[in-house]
Amino acid sequence: MNRAPVLPDGWTLVALQSVGSTNDEAARLADSGAPEGTVVWAREQTGGRGRRGRRWASPAGNLYSSTILRPDCAAQRAAELGFVAALAVADIVPPERAVRLKWPNDVLVDDGKIAGILPESAIGQDGKAQHVVMGVGVNVGFAPQLPEMRYPAARLGGTVEMTLEKLASALAVRLVQWRKGGFAPIRADWLSKAGPIGLDVDVKLGEELVRGRFAGIDAQGALLLETPAGPRKVVAGELLGRAA
Repeated sequence: MNRAPVLPDGWTLVALQSVGSTNDEAARLADSGAPEGTVVWAREQTGGRGRRGRRWASPAGNLYSSTILRPDCAAQRAAELGFVAALAVADIVPPERAVRLKWPNDVLVDDGKIAGILPESAIGQDGKAQHVVMGVGVNVGFAPQLPEMRYPAARLGGTVEMTLEKLASALAVRLVQWRKGGFAPIRADWLSKAGPIGLDVDVKLGEELVRGRFAGIDAQGALLLETPAGPRKVVAGELLGRAA
């Protein structure tokens, strides 16, 4: 695919050969007033990162993009957009491949991690999200395996350009769903692709390791666990279980 990716109507592509971090560049543009649907895409990142500051291997051949969103919502609702983006990635996986979503926003295909999602929000003094930068990295041409990864890596295949085109289209559709219906339909769709209820999982909360059974997510996206000590809700943590 030699032509530039075609984005949804009203969206804008900022294509770069190399950048430190697409999220950082998108945040800079957002602070300067760039509208929703501005997509920063780089062939490679020299300072890519994932959740909790982990490095994200970003040589040319995979998709590295960050999309500016302006959700006009309370700060606590901005976290819902990570689930929106995870569903958008799942939507572009061919139907013959097994896709699973892992809380809060990893995408596994054929039991291998194919994508990482890093939403970063700017919160105004009024308590609303001024913007959300939705960073999405997808293994397209190859699957880098880092020592700290708890899952094998997988790749989607195809071209980076076509993957970006499909992802932007899927994200636009999921954003409409979220804006019209709120988090409830997003939550239901996410749960349909998550690990089965009752799956044994471990969750790392700082230095604490909590063991229990996956009981879904609540209306705000928090992880629900059934533990020997009773029900527990996890707002922020690292899920170590297989695919919940």
